[in-house]
Amino acid sequence: MAEVAALQKHACPACGAQAEWNASKQLLVCPFCGTEAPYEIDKDTGKIQELDLIKALRELPEEQRGWQTERRSVQCQSCKAVMVYDPARMGQNCEFCGSPALVDYQEVKSPIRPQSLLPFKATQTQVRDNIKRWYGSKWFAPNALKSKALVDQIKGLYIPYWTFDAQVHCRWEAEAGYHYYVTEEYRDNQGHTQTRQVQRTRWEHASGEIDHFFDDEPIAGTKGVDLSLLQQVEPFPTAEVVPYDTAYLSGFVVEHYQVVLVDAAKQSRDAMHGKLMELCGQQVPGDTFRNLQIEPQYSGETFKHVLVPIWLLTYTFGKKTFQVVANGYTGVIAGRYPKSAWKIFFVVMAVLLVILLFALANQ
Repeated sequence: MAEVAALQKHACPACGAQAEWNASKQLLVCPFCGTEAPYEIDKDTGKIQELDLIKALRELPEEQRGWQTERRSVQCQSCKAVMVYDPARMGQNCEFCGSPALVDYQEVKSPIRPQSLLPFKATQTQVRDNIKRWYGSKWFAPNALKSKALVDQIKGLYIPYWTFDAQVHCRWEAEAGYHYYVTEEYRDNQGHTQTRQVQRTRWEHASGEIDHFFDDEPIAGTKGVDLSLLQQVEPFPTAEVVPYDTAYLSGFVVEHYQVVLVDAAKQSRDAMHGKLMELCGQQVPGDTFRNLQIEPQYSGETFKHVLVPIWLLTYTFGKKTFQVVANGYTGVIAGRYPKSAWKIFFVVMAVLLVILLFALANQ
């Protein structure tokens, strides 16, 4: 690829700082927050032209930014989560990892304000009882873990999500495979001729098109919560969201989004592409298919910034830190826990003993 140089100044759409051209990545990259801005090259002038999303973000009105009330932002130097507090509250430790290493976080530009939020519905008492039962069901957990009052450290947080809508018309082409069977002769171990049915596949060209509407495809904007755990407690019912109001945030900590809109939009498009592959694959006739190619055309693309509620428990056992996450609306729980080496050892020994006894019984 030919070398390209940025001939004009470009503000980072995420934080407003001056983005710089990165020759190795061939992208505009913000030196402060690391946001990579998509671009295209003007064929006539050779200048870098930022895509529409970048322009829309840069020109977002000031009334759609900020928190509508005075807030204090701090960043954890351990897990890098950015928390937004009521200024009267002094956070002593990170709400996500428990680290005391918090420093003031000065935003270069006010954040995009959430359009809506999902209020807490599952109470702290309900979630605390559910976590106790969850611990009790983990047979491999050390006995010492179950006796600790870990649930006293549970905290309510609002974390950021982006949701995306899009109407898609998608053409597809593939090779459709149709199975059929032929009779084949072979010789067995005794040299006798036998016959068997062997599957063959006939391949034919196939094509078609589908229309699909993606509604509120979610992309988490958090860096403080284990994403694999978060996916296990999804979905957060976006049909139940209410307009953003600071009253709902009273008494709770809010996480500032760490996945900026540009990156979230790319993740969403990648996720949509994967789902379109599945949907088009279901339309291919026959018994199987290969070489599926799709040509999606997106229209009516919109996004929302939403805050969703979680109950989070972060604890240290031994030298490791573990998280338990509960959906603040549905109460669904997912988490990680330490495993007792002794319990695992005894189970393995018991299995080996059963195998040994079975083998002796069949001699």
